[in-house]
Amino acid sequence: MSELVPGCAVVTGGGSGLGRGIATALAKAGAPVAVVDLLPEGGKETVAAITSAGGRATFVQADVSRWDDVDAAIGGAVRELGPL
Repeated sequence: MSELVPGCAVVTGGGSGLGRGIATALAKAGAPVAVVDLLPEGGKETVAAITSAGGRATFVQADVSRWDDVDAAIGGAVRELGPL
């Protein structure tokens, strides 16, 4: 992976599959990660896996097809983890 720039990463669909893999890889590389997903169960599992491995992560529930949810998700990520 290339060198990361300062700031948190926001991964949509982070509760499973490719999104979970990307969130985990970014956390291993040192990025704080906001895991965004419509379903809380998978998103919270991803956050638990990242934090138990020593990473920093937070879960934000959002429906990315709704602009208000996306706006709130970004705001939540910035509040919890700092700038993007």
